[in-house]
Amino acid sequence: MKKTITSMLTLLALCMPALLSAQDYQKYYNQTPVTLNQPQQVNIPSRSITLTEAGGIGDGVTLCTKAIQDAIDKLAQQGGGHLIVPTGVWLTGPIELKDHIDLHLEKNAIIYFSPDKSIYRDADTKARRVYPCIRAEKRTDIAITGEGIIDGNGAQWRPVKRSKVSDTEWSQFKSMGGQEMKDGTLWYPWQMRNSYPDIAKSPVAQEQMRNDLVRFEKCKRVLFQGVTFQNSPRFHVHPCYSSDIIIDGITVRCPWNAQNGDGIDLSDCQRVLVVNSTVNVGDDGICLKSGRPKASAVSGCEDILVENNTVYHAHGAFVLGSETAAGVRRVVARNCRFAGTDTGLRFKSGVGRGGETSQLYISNIVMTDIKDEAVVFQCDYVNRPAGASDAKALAPKGDEAQFVPHFQDIHIDNIICRGAETAIKAHGIEGMQCVRDINISNSTFVYSKKGEDIDTASASVKLTNVRLLSDKKQ
Repeated sequence: MKKTITSMLTLLALCMPALLSAQDYQKYYNQTPVTLNQPQQVNIPSRSITLTEAGGIGDGVTLCTKAIQDAIDKLAQQGGGHLIVPTGVWLTGPIELKDHIDLHLEKNAIIYFSPDKSIYRDADTKARRVYPCIRAEKRTDIAITGEGIIDGNGAQWRPVKRSKVSDTEWSQFKSMGGQEMKDGTLWYPWQMRNSYPDIAKSPVAQEQMRNDLVRFEKCKRVLFQGVTFQNSPRFHVHPCYSSDIIIDGITVRCPWNAQNGDGIDLSDCQRVLVVNSTVNVGDDGICLKSGRPKASAVSGCEDILVENNTVYHAHGAFVLGSETAAGVRRVVARNCRFAGTDTGLRFKSGVGRGGETSQLYISNIVMTDIKDEAVVFQCDYVNRPAGASDAKALAPKGDEAQFVPHFQDIHIDNIICRGAETAIKAHGIEGMQCVRDINISNSTFVYSKKGEDIDTASASVKLTNVRLLSDKKQ
C-alpha cells in the first residue's frame, strides 16, 4: 500500500508542472478594447516532497512551522519544486516561499495559522508590522495551488466594532478574553484567554501591527490557483510591486464585518490576470492600489485584466484606490457578477495619495442588492483606522499637491444593476478636474433613492443610453 501511495504522489508531482504551465490563458485576451501585455506563466520543476515526509504532523495541534520551512528550503536548494500538503489540519507560524516553489494543498488540507502572536514578530524590532502569514520578497516563479484552505485565524488579531455585530456575537468575542475600549464600542484581542502573550504595549499598538495573510513583494511570475484563502488578520491576497501574476479560480472569504478584510489587493502590480474567482469579504473585494512612484520597484498598476469573477459582500466589488499616486493604466474588467456589495464600481482617493488613470474599460457587469452606490467616484477619501475620529480631506500642502486624484479616460459600458440606493455618484474637488472624461453607456440601473448624484461643478460624467429607474415603478 505504501508503494502505491508513493507512486501516486510521484505521478501527481510529474503531472503538476504540466497543469501549471499548460493553461490556455491567451483566450482571455481576445477582443480586449485596449492591447494588454500578458503575464508570463510560472516555471516550477517537477520534483516534490510531501509535508509528512518533511516531518509535519497534520493533527491541528503540532506546530509545523519548521517542517514546512525546512521542506521549502530543501526544495529551493535543489532548484525548486512542489511542497504537497496532504489531508490534515496543519498548525503553523509564518512561512516564506523561495524561488521556483509551489505550495500545493490537497482538497482536505487546511493550513491554519497559530494564535501565538509572538512567533510572527519580525527580526527587525523596528518593523511596523509582524511577518505576513505567507510571505515572499524578490522571488521568481512562486505559486500557491490546489483545492485546500489557508486560514489566517484573523479573529486573534482584528478589532471588532460593536455596531457591526449582534449581542450574541459580541458575547462570543468577549468570551475569548480581549478588552473593550471607547466606551464599549470597540473590542480588541488583548490579554486573550488562550494564554498566548501580547506583543505590544497597548491593544491599539498591537492592532496596528497585524499583517496580511499572503504578501508577495517585488516578485515576478506568480500563480494563485484553486485555493481558498480565508479569515486574514488584514488583507488576504496581496501582491505588491510585482509583475506577471495570474490569479485563477481562488476563493477569498472572511466575516462581512472583518476590519480591513480586503480580498484581492494588487498594489503597484503589472501584467496581471484575475479570473474565475469568488470573493466574499469585510472590506474591498478586488482592488487596485498605486502608491507614490518608486524608482527601485514596479510602480503603478498597468496591463490588468479582471474577468469572470464573482463578488458577494465587500465595501466595493471592483475598486481603484485609495492610493493611485503612481497611476493606473490599461485595465479591463468585464463579465463579472456583484451581489450584495456595499458599492459596485468604486473609485476612491484623496489629496496626497491620488494619481492619473488612463485607458480603463469596464463592461458587461451585473449587480444586485447594492447597499449604497452602483458606481461612485470619491476624491476626499481619508483612511480611518478602527476607533479613529472622523476626518475630512485637506487642501494640498507641500508635495501633496502633485498627488491629487485624477480619475479620467474611464469607459463603463453595459452595466445592469437591480437594486442600489444611488445609481451613479461622482464628486470631485472644485478647480482640480479630478473626475473628467468618464463615459457610462448602454446601461440600466434600478435605484431606491437617487438616480444621479453628480456634482457638475467638480465632476464631468457623460451618460449615453443609460436608464435610471426608480424601484417604485419596477
